[in-house]
Amino acid sequence: MDVIKVKANSRTAAVAGAIAGVMREHKYAEVQAIGAGAVNQAIKALVLAKGYLAEDGIPIICMPEFVDVDIDGKVRTAIKLIIEPR
Repeated sequence: MDVIKVKANSRTAAVAGAIAGVMREHKYAEVQAIGAGAVNQAIKALVLAKGYLAEDGIPIICMPEFVDVDIDGKVRTAIKLIIEPR
C-alpha cells in the first residue's frame, strides 16, 4: 500500500476520497504532508474522510507523527498521519 502524499494545492475532496477508499480496502492508511499548507489540506481531508467513513459505519482514529523524508538528497521533516479503525 502506498502513502497518500498531500501538497498544499491538493484538492481536499480528492484526498478525502483516497483516504476513505484505502481505509475501506486495507483498513489502514498513511497520509504524508510537508509544509503548513500541505498539513492543512491533509487535516481537512481527514475530517471529510471521517464523515464519509462514518456513513459506512467505520469509525477512525488518527495518530500523527514526524518522519524524516529524503527529497533530492535533502532530508525534510514531514507529518505522517496514521489512520486506523477505532
